[in-house]
Amino acid sequence: MQLDDMLQRYFATTDLSGVPPDTFAAGIEHCRVDLGLEKDRGKRFALWSFLHMFGSAPDLDVAFESEEDREAARNFMDLLAASEGEGEA
Repeated sequence: MQLDDMLQRYFATTDLSGVPPDTFAAGIEHCRVDLGLEKDRGKRFALWSFLHMFGSAPDLDVAFESEEDREAARNFMDLLAASEGEGEA
């Protein structure tokens, strides 16, 4: 799953600056539905990560059945948090 493809699928654009709030909310809801229906672990993780970046991801115990997947998600969150802190001086 490519980020540009996901942005296009859920928001009908790759430039989020002009997306109206109702379109954004509908795209997030569509992605959450897709996450709930997806069976492939890799795709589920990609969808959850996408939602996480927008502050809309479900809790780990809801999104992932296996502890291994939940731990991968925790690692992803830690990496994002660390990268956000790199710009601060």
